[in-house]
Amino acid sequence: MRTPNTPHISGRSRRIGTAATATAALLLAGLGIAAHADAATPTPHKVSAKTVAAQVAKAHVQYESACGTTPKKGYAACNALRVTGGTTAYMEKQAALKGATPKTVKPNATSATPTGYGPSDLQDAYGLTAASSSNGSGETIAIVDAYDDPNAAADLATYRSYYGLSACTVANGCFKKVSQTGSTTSLPTADSGWAGEISLDLDMVSAIAPNAKILLVEASSSSMANLGKAVNEAVSLGAKFVSNSYGGSESSSDTSYDSSYFNHPGVAITVSAGDEAYGAEYPAGSKYVTSVGGTKLSTSSTSRGWTESVWKTSSTEGTGSGCSAYDAKPSWQTDTGCTKRMISDVSAVADPATGVSVYDSYGSDGTGWNTYGGTSASAPIIASVYALAGTPSSSSYPAQFPYEDTSALNDVTSGNNGTCTTSYFCTAKSGYDGPTGLGTPQGTDAFTG
Repeated sequence: MRTPNTPHISGRSRRIGTAATATAALLLAGLGIAAHADAATPTPHKVSAKTVAAQVAKAHVQYESACGTTPKKGYAACNALRVTGGTTAYMEKQAALKGATPKTVKPNATSATPTGYGPSDLQDAYGLTAASSSNGSGETIAIVDAYDDPNAAADLATYRSYYGLSACTVANGCFKKVSQTGSTTSLPTADSGWAGEISLDLDMVSAIAPNAKILLVEASSSSMANLGKAVNEAVSLGAKFVSNSYGGSESSSDTSYDSSYFNHPGVAITVSAGDEAYGAEYPAGSKYVTSVGGTKLSTSSTSRGWTESVWKTSSTEGTGSGCSAYDAKPSWQTDTGCTKRMISDVSAVADPATGVSVYDSYGSDGTGWNTYGGTSASAPIIASVYALAGTPSSSSYPAQFPYEDTSALNDVTSGNNGTCTTSYFCTAKSGYDGPTGLGTPQGTDAFTG
């Protein structure tokens, strides 16, 4: 699972060199590719979670390099998870409705049509159907990533057209792509690995908040300094919601990064918790952001129609969580086992085996429709839920909002992402736990100040 002279290649990155290296780079927080899709019209949810689990267990998971080059010292590789075989939860559901046997996904295959959860599935699962159709107009959701995706606008148009969403283009003022300095013409070098990440982020914003404007800010590299400057640029351009799908190992520099890049009152900043299973990372550990864990999302016979558990594929693949070694505990976190900042705050779907449909024509994972997972999916989903809930007050820290109304969240109480000495750091339970935080969205109430 390692490539010579590169960091560990799951969704979580690793800083190269000493912990204090200020320019250490961060990796995508995790794309996982499987294969499944939301129809334009929601369908009944009849297939059992047990049946889905049995099929997904057949999938072969491996680490797949997304960038294809050895990074220079101080920069993380750009890698992603890929589920190379088996079936997905959506495929099981559709096959059960038709009384047929689900087709097995071939290794490295892309599909002519989506095979992952799409907008109506995600909106239904998180109680957002009404809000998604009526809220978000006038809000700007920023996506921060590294390097350029030259096909971002065209791929976004394909995704939105397929699902019947309104056009979001440069021409109509809905979509804008800029560099970390705000330039629309002098953009970073194109990178096929990060292009898949960018497509995932843009598509998840579209799925949850189709009426919102989208601002893509591309950092010139995957260093913390450049990604942090991109966050600042997003805020300076007016975004009140900023999603970050990258992360790296913690270091003593993190508190200075906090003040330089993430202390933006009145802005909801979401960050992926990571994809290497149990363990804390940064910037998910920043006390100023909403850290977002990941779940396995399956249909069920409950009144909700869905069920969730902690995402864990293996001992080295699953949602991140843990107690920060450096960041102070925010006043609104009241768990007693961790004296510093605890990861995560909330969560959403991230398991590639129950993943989301993404259209990408430039990424190294294959062009066309793929199904992605990882906390790279859950972070933009939560940023978009914040946007549906409305603009935060200018002096607020939106990471606090879910702690004020925990009843408006789906409490995830099963599963774990590893082994830990303090149980709730890695194991789901009633109430707060590290892997899923306070739970997943149940409408927008928990994301309103």
